[in-house]
Amino acid sequence: MAGFVGVLVSDPWLQNQFTQVELQSLKAQFLSMRDHGGGLRLGDLAAKMSKLKIIGDGISEEERDSFVKQSYANLDSDVDFEFFLRVYLKMQVQAGAKNSSSAFLKAATTTLLHTISESEKASYVSHINNYLGDDSFLKRYLPIDPLTNDLFEISKHGVLLCKLINVAVPGTIDGAAINTKKVLNPWEKNENHTLCLNSAKAIGCTVVNIGTQDLAEGRPHLVLGLISQIIKIQLLADVNLSRTPQLVELVDDSKDIEELMSLSPEKILLRWMNFQLKKGGFKRLITNFSSDVKDAEAYTCLLNVLAPEHSNKSSGMTLKSALERAKLVLEHADRMGCKRYLTPKDIVEGSPNLNLAFVAHIFQKRNGLSSQMKQISFLESMPDDAQISREERSFRLWINSLGISTYINNVFEDLRDGWVLLEAIDKASPGVVCWKFANKPPIKMPFRKVENCNQVVKIGKQLKFSLVNVAGNDIVQGNKKLILAFLWQLMRYNILQLLKNLKFHSHGKEITDADILKWANCKVKDSGRHSRMESFKDKKLSNGIFFLELLTSVEPQVVNWSLVTRGDSDEEKRMNATYIISVARKLGCSIFLLPEDILEVNQKMMLTLTASIMYWHLRRPVEDRSVSSDSDNGSSSETISNSNIDDSASESSTDDTLSR
Repeated sequence: MAGFVGVLVSDPWLQNQFTQVELQSLKAQFLSMRDHGGGLRLGDLAAKMSKLKIIGDGISEEERDSFVKQSYANLDSDVDFEFFLRVYLKMQVQAGAKNSSSAFLKAATTTLLHTISESEKASYVSHINNYLGDDSFLKRYLPIDPLTNDLFEISKHGVLLCKLINVAVPGTIDGAAINTKKVLNPWEKNENHTLCLNSAKAIGCTVVNIGTQDLAEGRPHLVLGLISQIIKIQLLADVNLSRTPQLVELVDDSKDIEELMSLSPEKILLRWMNFQLKKGGFKRLITNFSSDVKDAEAYTCLLNVLAPEHSNKSSGMTLKSALERAKLVLEHADRMGCKRYLTPKDIVEGSPNLNLAFVAHIFQKRNGLSSQMKQISFLESMPDDAQISREERSFRLWINSLGISTYINNVFEDLRDGWVLLEAIDKASPGVVCWKFANKPPIKMPFRKVENCNQVVKIGKQLKFSLVNVAGNDIVQGNKKLILAFLWQLMRYNILQLLKNLKFHSHGKEITDADILKWANCKVKDSGRHSRMESFKDKKLSNGIFFLELLTSVEPQVVNWSLVTRGDSDEEKRMNATYIISVARKLGCSIFLLPEDILEVNQKMMLTLTASIMYWHLRRPVEDRSVSSDSDNGSSSETISNSNIDDSASESSTDDTLSR
């Protein structure tokens, strides 16, 4: 395994304020700000940071400039890397104070102020002990004592985090792909961490600022941030119309249902809570899981509505002390069979993460909704296309993995103002977006949204996307077919650009689908195996054997062939498909497809799966081709996705039967 070489800072305190992923990114940005490799004046720093969108849009150029002038006297002094990091941290604090957000899945692994909440740690430890206490590998370590740092020590082998992901979204990781020997060497631990990070992205976690080295070191704020996201995904899994159709009771007509479908789970949970509170005669509107619930009055009313039979005879509403009222709330919840996730002190202090977890668990235990056939009929009249749903999922996860400023819950709704699309384009082709003419949300005037989407279409045409008769207004109107078509072309462009940028292989030439197909077949043939892929829609691909042989050809030890089936039945094919996805992620491939995509031989997904394996293999140093991926593979911001492809893209090959 290649040794890990990171960015080193002389001041240990400063070094510990950043992950290696962030240090590498900031070092690259710092070097790009210097004048042709020369110096960097302090007086020029604000303008150059704004131009590169360092710290994003949380603070304007004028505010940065004012901050620098007020903080430092000599604006002609030269800025070295460590001084830049200190300025960056101070600006982060200023931007954070100005733009504090309660978004439940956004930026949970940032580095600012590396403190951890002992209450959150204790709550998450209790969750882990409860759900993983019987695991055959982990039972030697559990239960974890929340008063120690054992959680972070146990996380260093990667098994706990992988198992927790499977609890949150069952079937995400094939258990056979997790290294679970009693004593794991650094290579095996790194494989687990890589599998964990790529799988976390695949279920919707934001892991832009965390790498495998950070997990190997058990850095508390990063490990806890990742665990927090995974647990929230588990707790909020039922807060959607597909899993809980009774939620239609919250709306009056089909138009409102479409709006409800576009909301984040957190906002749906707030709407549900207010719906139940209204039944109990509660007068206030709850808008967050922090200050609005600190007095515990809303909780008292909510539990009385949902479980009046467990209510305490002495009403919490008559108590003057919020802490005493909070104690009664948790006693009521205990009688309902709800896990606490928080203490009375957490309620009165307004801990947003723990309050959200508490309410989500109440919803899981008893949502108080009834099935009304009249309202359910609204759902039945709406299109239910499994393929569109899978495509939307792939695009959404891919966009969220890019580390843009907005967390996407529904691509058909959240992309309509054009801003997120411009951000995604900027990630795929840096510098192509003209931000001077872009309108930043919130956008009240419809024509401003059209302006953004017109620029999206214009750039798409510059990048040679197929956009015949497509206008910006089609995106604003939420045309699903056109939005999916545009996003696929953007993702495919990103993949091919990443491959093209590997100049030692492509020599700067354009990479085509035929090149990817040829590469895959040559790798398998050169490894002495006999499978062949005639095209990306070859039906023989459904048994998974070709991709397992391809994975073996790029990393001989990664596939355990004793676990591979012949793929004769649908169940055997599914087992192989699940294993393929986990093995690819274990190597370091960032992919978002589902086993169904392999079983159905979706040629679009087959192309991008192959391309992701090709990219992972070719980007490794030549001297490292025979060993495991380096320790930072799992954290790359250069993401390769599996999504939908234009049918014309891969039809140059025939569909003849594949013989092994």
